[in-house]
Amino acid sequence: MVSACLMGRRVRYDGAAKTSEDALLAAWRRQGRLVAFCPEVEGGLPVPRPAAEIEGGAGGGAVLDGTARVLTAGGEDVTAAFVAGARAALEAARSCGARVAILKEGSPSCGSLTIHDGAFAGGRVPGHGVTTALLERNGIAVFGEGRVAEAAAYLREHGEGGGPGDGDVRG
Repeated sequence: MVSACLMGRRVRYDGAAKTSEDALLAAWRRQGRLVAFCPEVEGGLPVPRPAAEIEGGAGGGAVLDGTARVLTAGGEDVTAAFVAGARAALEAARSCGARVAILKEGSPSCGSLTIHDGAFAGGRVPGHGVTTALLERNGIAVFGEGRVAEAAAYLREHGEGGGPGDGDVRG
């Protein structure tokens, strides 16, 4: 599974894409191994939409546990859409047999190493987005777009391929 914005789809909050130029990701795409997905859009949010952050930088696990919310800068609570999108991502990953997800770093949905701190001033804190937290709780390894080689190594180590010539094993 891969964040749709990394595949050139204009689904980000600002209506833009963040197309990845990673050669391995491009090879997996040519092989038909990728399922592009945007949890925020699948959760019902429009494009464009107001930027959102997890309050206090608490992380996706806290959102899933009901102890933190996802809010826009204007204070609108969009937690339900983020949780719905995370659940839809998990279902999509399960239906295609994905064991790995390459997701957009820093996103309140997809961040795997960092997320914004909830102050809407550009600050980041270590943490997971809502979708990342749910996927990892369910055994799907998540890597940011700068860690595609690590994702490939993970797949090789777990007997599931990972290189561009490794057949049609889903990644």
